[in-house]
Amino acid sequence: MANTIPKGHIAPASLPSTGKHSHPVDLVALHGEAVNACAMARWYAARHNHAAAARKSAQALSALRKLAAFERVEASHA
Repeated sequence: MANTIPKGHIAPASLPSTGKHSHPVDLVALHGEAVNACAMARWYAARHNHAAAARKSAQALSALRKLAAFERVEASHA
């Protein structure tokens, strides 16, 4: 498995594209992804499926990092 991320390593969130770039950021979709992943993590944790809860928590954090990165980009353009 040469393409796996080493355990314990957290990659920084990539900066989202804005306006004139080819991949615009859908903030509503990112927010929805974060909320849904948090809800699913809670659901899995309540059923003692901690591995799935951890995966969903990581997915939620990834979405939140992307939102934060977008916020930093927007603040630097203001």
